[in-house]
Amino acid sequence: MALKRQKKKKPSFRKLLKTSNVKLENKLKNRQFKQQSTAKKQRKEQRKLRQAISDVSQKAPKPLEHYKTKPEDEEDEEFLESLPTDMMEEDDLEEIRAMAQKASFITRDLSSSAPVHAKKRKSDQPLEKYEKMPRKMQQSDEKELIHLLPIKDKSGLIPQSMEKPVVQKADEDEHDEEPEDQEEMEQEEQTESLLNLNPEEQLKLRSQKLMEKKLRIAALGSAILADPTCNIKKLKELRAMLMETDSCVAVTVRKLVMVSLMEIFKDIVPSYRIRPLTEAEKAVKVKKETKQLREFEEGLVSQYKFYLENLEQTIRDWKQKKQKGSQAVSLSCYKGLAEVAIRCMCELLVALPHFNFHNNITVVVVSFMNESVKKVSEMCCEAVRKLLKQDKLGQASLATVRVISGLVKSRNYKIKPAVLDTLLSLRIKEVEVKKDSEDLAPKQKFMNFKEKKKNLSRMQRKWKKAEEKLQKELLEVEALESKDKKIKLNTETLNIVFLIYFRILKKAQKSVLLPSVLEGLAKFAHLINLEFFDDLLSVLHSLVMSGDLSHKESLHCILTAFHILSGQGDVLNIDPLKFYTHLYKTLLVLHAGASNTDMTIVLKCLDVMLTKRRKQVTLHRALAFLKRLATLALHVMPDSCVGILAANRTLIHTFPKCDILLDNDMQGSGVYLPELDEPEYCNPQNTCLWELHTLKRHYHPMVKKYASHLLAGAPSEGSGALSIDLSRRAPSQLFEDYSVKDMTFNPPVMGPPSKKKEHFPIYNFCYLDSNLKGQIDAALSIEDQLESLDFAAHFAQK
Repeated sequence: MALKRQKKKKPSFRKLLKTSNVKLENKLKNRQFKQQSTAKKQRKEQRKLRQAISDVSQKAPKPLEHYKTKPEDEEDEEFLESLPTDMMEEDDLEEIRAMAQKASFITRDLSSSAPVHAKKRKSDQPLEKYEKMPRKMQQSDEKELIHLLPIKDKSGLIPQSMEKPVVQKADEDEHDEEPEDQEEMEQEEQTESLLNLNPEEQLKLRSQKLMEKKLRIAALGSAILADPTCNIKKLKELRAMLMETDSCVAVTVRKLVMVSLMEIFKDIVPSYRIRPLTEAEKAVKVKKETKQLREFEEGLVSQYKFYLENLEQTIRDWKQKKQKGSQAVSLSCYKGLAEVAIRCMCELLVALPHFNFHNNITVVVVSFMNESVKKVSEMCCEAVRKLLKQDKLGQASLATVRVISGLVKSRNYKIKPAVLDTLLSLRIKEVEVKKDSEDLAPKQKFMNFKEKKKNLSRMQRKWKKAEEKLQKELLEVEALESKDKKIKLNTETLNIVFLIYFRILKKAQKSVLLPSVLEGLAKFAHLINLEFFDDLLSVLHSLVMSGDLSHKESLHCILTAFHILSGQGDVLNIDPLKFYTHLYKTLLVLHAGASNTDMTIVLKCLDVMLTKRRKQVTLHRALAFLKRLATLALHVMPDSCVGILAANRTLIHTFPKCDILLDNDMQGSGVYLPELDEPEYCNPQNTCLWELHTLKRHYHPMVKKYASHLLAGAPSEGSGALSIDLSRRAPSQLFEDYSVKDMTFNPPVMGPPSKKKEHFPIYNFCYLDSNLKGQIDAALSIEDQLESLDFAAHFAQK
């Protein structure tokens, strides 16, 4: 038997581990059960104790036995006679009499089985503790209003509500909470105390309170920025200051907290979007660092959401002109608070396009782009413009354009032109054209299962699978946006933009949005599908010929048409002679007044129509435009004059035979017809650029330099050539560089001489038509007229 006992096998380690786990589980279950049972007993005793106290306070005392009613004096006398007074002192007698008058033991409810003396060891005076606890009075159920959906009537919106009984909380909760009217009482006391102070003391008190709040904001902000992961809970404290109730400093403190939180979020927000964890991910045990990071991310997202809701609520209160019950902020201050809230929204829109709730911010900001308040509208438009300029991936641009499209459609095209002008900031240079080029350059794709089975062995398939998996993981880790995805986003964005433009062209041709639409079409015309070219050109031509457009709008139509024809439209066999004629006629309308701002569009049109389409332009057309531009240079401001002379220089270089206008000899038969609107039939070869001699004596130094350069034949080298810097600059760039919109000349212009010369008008010495007289009188200064007499006499002989 002893041998058999020795041969008995020892339990394996796995079996021991299994049994130990079972024991541990049983111990944990027993411990939990004991804790639950003890907690249950305690709750039961407390409930009975509270019930007993409430019964005592509410119910009338029930005496043990019924006695005949006797007068109080007789009762006291009988009680005193029954006492053994000979063995007591006077103090004891007084105490007994007091106890007899307060027979509180009679009020005890014997039906209740609550252990009255259970806590005698812990506290010697349990009754005093009960007496200090607040008692409930018999009250009717409090009613709470539930706000329902309003009803719309002819008079407006009618709010609806219904009553709901409020569930009363326990006594302990009511003891902890302050009464609701306490805040109002404190505010009334503060206002009364402020009214008692003189203005100097009020100002001093306000500055003192404001300094305390500023120090508190600075302390919380620096703590959060120093260690965001550990101090994320302080964001809640800082955000609670948005509800500042002190009417003395409420507005200023709320503004400071809004801006401070905005800067803090811009600093601590990570460079990725935080997604909510799934139930499976929450159940998995993780490291301490990972758990801390998850808590930080959850807290950051929740506080960011609450902050955005507070900003939106501030803006909504301003729009709806709501008066709060606390009245810490007056209605007149709502506008300032709302402007700060909108500015914070705009900053977050530009700074955090990758983070959560960006689409919600976009909806709010875009809706205020059409606001009647100019400051708010400009702020939102500028923010959207910055966002579209800096967006490299295209996702934020697509979301913004979608919201703008919905805004335009919902307002029935009655919006500000600045809303559509923001679309010009889109960074779209390449879109997805028809898939004809895919055959020439096919994309590299992963092999499917059938191809692998057909072409690869088993081992090769295994290696190929591992390689493809590695490639996909690398793409996810590096977060590289492929070119195809970007082009797809750009294509979808541009489709929505063209949808907006075509809707306005079709349904709202006489709206104020037409110049913005035409300018946008001119910028993105090279990306339009070739199928729409014919219809679009016919619409633009009908708009130009209708005569309902202003000069700026007609110039935009011309520029759009030639942008279309200069891109994919080269394959179309179209001669846009009517657009050339319209531009040639429009040039004489421009002058030195308000239309001077249209010169940028004119210079762009000349570049697209003449320089870039040099092969389709005849010599007569180029000569006619050259002569008319020289005539126009006499009527415009110096910046426009410099741009026109630079455009003439480009024309002379593009069409070398245009130098015949620098000679006095006639080229062929006919007479130059300056008032004819057809550039092909006005005989421009029979005139000369005599305007350059007038412009050579211009008061602006850059006009003088360009006029002398053109009179010398616009040489690229030699004494009459321009500097390299000037020769490389485009006409539109020169117009911007020498702009006079700030009422200053660049470079500075010398003043007139002190001695005045006698003035003899030119047309007393030579015969000129009325049009040329007006041109020369408008251009020449008083001191230059006598010097130009010789040239005028020579021109009259011709």
